[in-house]
Amino acid sequence: MRNDPVLIVRAIWDDEVNVWVATSDDVPGLATEASSLNELINKLKVMIPELMDENGYADGGDIPFRLLSECTAVASR
Repeated sequence: MRNDPVLIVRAIWDDEVNVWVATSDDVPGLATEASSLNELINKLKVMIPELMDENGYADGGDIPFRLLSECTAVASR
C-alpha cells in the first residue's frame, strides 16, 4: 500500500459571482473556479497533475487530493 500524502484543496463559495473558488498551499499556482463542486473536481483532476509537473515535483502515478469546501448560508424560519 502506498503512503502518498493527500493534497489539501480548499473551496470557498463566492456568493457575488456564484462560483466555488479553489486554492491550495500544497499545489503551487492552483487557483480556479467552477459553478458546481462536481465541475470543480473535474477541473482539479486535470489541473493538479499539470501544476505539479510544472513545479518540478517528481513524476509518479495518481495524486490523491482532499477537497474541503466552505459555504455560508442562511436558513429562514
